[in-house]
Amino acid sequence: MRGDVAAYFDLDGTLLDASSEKTLTAHLGKRRPWRIPYGGVAWMCGLVTNLLRGRSLYDAARNRGHFSLASWDVLERYSTFLAGEKLAHKIPVEAKNQLEWHRQQGHRLVLVTATVAPMAEAMAAVLNMDAVYGCGPSQRSGILSGSERGWSVPRRKGKVPIVKTDALENGHDLSKCYGYGNTLADSWFMKETGHPVAINAKGSFRTLAISEGWELHDWKVDSVRTEKE
Repeated sequence: MRGDVAAYFDLDGTLLDASSEKTLTAHLGKRRPWRIPYGGVAWMCGLVTNLLRGRSLYDAARNRGHFSLASWDVLERYSTFLAGEKLAHKIPVEAKNQLEWHRQQGHRLVLVTATVAPMAEAMAAVLNMDAVYGCGPSQRSGILSGSERGWSVPRRKGKVPIVKTDALENGHDLSKCYGYGNTLADSWFMKETGHPVAINAKGSFRTLAISEGWELHDWKVDSVRTEKE
């Protein structure tokens, strides 16, 4: 494997034509219906609390209130099931082909996502990634409170130090590396790489990608093919 090159990928909307965390949240609600109203209230409380602390609306809205009172063991078990049985069918052919191309070049494949860690790790296994950075604490046990205090949070600018540290520890030259994302939130880490690639870009993100001369691709699941499966 060429030690100087890695391909860093976002997950939802990039490699996955779905929201992995929303899928996990919906499954939790289906198995425990009482979680739907409780999770909604907990999420709203987290939103208000984070706004009062001065966080941006984007970050405040991405609290983990919807997972409060769930155990890490449950999240890991459900994530493994959903990744293999549901979300594996939401990986576009183009994404699979691009991953295979990087493997053939000897590039290291790294998933960097704000998706909760058990789901990020389950999807990384399905995608056969070489490394994964998800959202969560270093030690995961017991019950979630809904707070992200003490967690690694690869979100927006938070992905930059993770990518830089990973590249340094693994001997990668970021000017030769690839960065794949689908929103402005991903653009921060994409700019650190020599080959940013915008996936399913829309609005201001598409405008940025075009102005910067980045590659643009649309990766979507064929709904007809998916229904047949």
